[in-house]
Amino acid sequence: MAVYVDAAIWKWVGHRWCHLLADDTDELHRFAAELGIKRSSYQGPPKTSAPHYDITGFERDRAVRLGAIECSREEIVAIFRRVRVPNGKVKR
Repeated sequence: MAVYVDAAIWKWVGHRWCHLLADDTDELHRFAAELGIKRSSYQGPPKTSAPHYDITGFERDRAVRLGAIECSREEIVAIFRRVRVPNGKVKR
């Protein structure tokens, strides 16, 4: 199984952010814990259909050093589509 990160291009609260995804949700949580990211930062159903963590550029650098695969925007979108939970997002 693999863990993926895209480029840290999203600006918010003084940082640049990116997405951390994995082929398997358990692997995603394990890897995030290894990075020191709190489980409360997890984003998944029912709020979003693709299980992921938003991480800072600093955390991204550490993730890559720990083995996360760097992805282009197009690649990360394809991974989002592959790992998403059908009907996982609740419409309001």
